Amino acid sequence: PMQTVLVADDDPHIRDVVCFALDKAGFKTETARDGREALERANSGKFDLLVLDIMMPEMEGTEVCRELRGDSALPVVFLTSRDDEIDRIVGLELGGDDYVTKPFSPRELVARVKAILRRSGMQAAALTAGGLIEYGHLKLDLDSRKAWWDGREVALTATEFGLIRALMGKPGKVFLRAELMQLGYEIGRIVSDRTIDSHIRRVRRKFAAQGGAPIQTVHGIGYKIAAC
Repeated sequence: PMQTVLVADDDPHIRDVVCFALDKAGFKTETARDGREALERANSGKFDLLVLDIMMPEMEGTEVCRELRGDSALPVVFLTSRDDEIDRIVGLELGGDDYVTKPFSPRELVARVKAILRRSGMQAAALTAGGLIEYGHLKLDLDSRKAWWDGREVALTATEFGLIRALMGKPGKVFLRAELMQLGYEIGRIVSDRTIDSHIRRVRRKFAAQGGAPIQTVHGIGYKIAAC
């Protein structure tokens, strides 16, 4: 079925460019003109992904994402005109799956949207026929992309789910950051160590809220699934 993307930006030209590129790639698109409208529409449950500008009236994109992550794992791609790594990391820690810096290539944006939707909708079926994997108190449903700690659900973004699934795939193995970059991101681009660390911190906070600690840091090397 055709997937639907919500494009939220206060600049009508940017909305038109993004929608044109996504429509041409086979997506259905709808738009929001400010942050509050974006949050209301994103919470409707009808969208497969949100392209979200950071600087918007009514409510900034980072606040929209923070509110959305309270009860939704809707994939989010940030649009930002600020070429500052700290700002990007902050955005990802709030639960964004990726970011594109303005001015951007529409083709690159479409590639990233496709990669995130591929992770969120198809990766699970390719990884296992049974759909459920468990390790101690941690359980993942790869078909629905849901995660639980000791029976309590933990809402994860597509990228966060992909990272925890990769770690669970080989308990005891220490994954280098470079390996997690390849497993967590399906398009050929450079992702910094700090971006991976940002996602890992976000996953840890979410599980800690449910009393869990599923990821162990192996200093100087990378990460592994913790005995749980």
